[in-house]
Amino acid sequence: MATLGNPTNTIEVLQKYNFNFQKKYGQNFLVDANIIQKIVDAAGVGREDCVLEIGPGIGTMTQFLCEHAREVVAVEIDKKLIPILKQDTLSSYQNITIINEDILKVDINAIAQEKNGGKPIKVVANLPYYITTPIIMGLFESHVPLDSITVMVQKEVAARMQVGPGTKDYGALSLAVQYYAKPEVMMTVPAGCFIPRPNVDSAVIRLTCYDNPPVEVMDEKLMFDIIRASFNQRRKTLVNGLCNAAGLNIRKEEIGAALEGMGLSPTIRGEALTLGEFAKLTDLLIGGRQR
Repeated sequence: MATLGNPTNTIEVLQKYNFNFQKKYGQNFLVDANIIQKIVDAAGVGREDCVLEIGPGIGTMTQFLCEHAREVVAVEIDKKLIPILKQDTLSSYQNITIINEDILKVDINAIAQEKNGGKPIKVVANLPYYITTPIIMGLFESHVPLDSITVMVQKEVAARMQVGPGTKDYGALSLAVQYYAKPEVMMTVPAGCFIPRPNVDSAVIRLTCYDNPPVEVMDEKLMFDIIRASFNQRRKTLVNGLCNAAGLNIRKEEIGAALEGMGLSPTIRGEALTLGEFAKLTDLLIGGRQR
C-alpha cells in the first residue's frame, strides 16, 4: 500500500491504474502531507470520531483520517477510483467504508445512525469548486447530525462564508452558513499543492455547527426563500426583489409595511440586512398574513 501525500507516490498510483482526471468531477488531488495533517488537526479528528469524507480521490487524506478516527466513511462519485481505494491505497485499513455514490443522493442520516449511533459526525472534504454550495447547503438543510464541516474550497468561497452585510461577497451562502454554523478560515492552500494544479488558491474553512441557530425564526424555509430572492437580483431593492420572486407570492404593500415596522427604508437592498433582520422580516410577513 502506497503512503500518499507526496507527488511521486501519487503519480505512481495514477500511472499504475491508467487514471485520467475527470474535468466533470473537478478533480484536484492534494500532494502535500503537511497540509493534509493540518486539515485533519483543524477538523479536530480524534479516536472517538466518525468522519464522513466527501470525494476521497485516491485516498490521500483518507489514509490520515483512518489513522486518527474510529470510523471513516468515504463517498466517491467516480467509479474508476473505487478499485484504487479498495485494492490499493486503503486496503490495509479496517475502519473504512467506501461508498461509490453522488453525495447529494446519499442518506447521511442513515450513515450517522449505523456508524455513530445517531450522534453527530464530522465531515471532512476537499470539495470540487463547482459543487461546493449544493453540498454544504444539502448537509445543513437535511438536518444531518453534524459536529463540524471542515472543507477545502476556493479561497473566495471561504471568504464569502464568513463576511457580513454591505460587502460584495455577502450573499445567500454567507447567511445560510452563519445560521447553521460558526465559520473559521483555518489556512490558505496554494495551487501548487495539487495535481493537476488548479487556477486559483484554496482555503480550508471549519464550520462548527450550532446546537441552536443564533436567531429564532417562525419558518426557516420561508426565511431562506426570502434570502435567496433578495440576492437573486442584487441591484434591485428588497421590495422589488421579493414581490417579483416566483413562488413567494408576497405583495409590495406587505413588504413595505414589514420594513416600516423594522424602521428600515423602503429602498433598502437585501445585501444591507443582517441575519437577525431577515429573521424579523420573515416573522413580520407571517404575522401580517395571520392578522
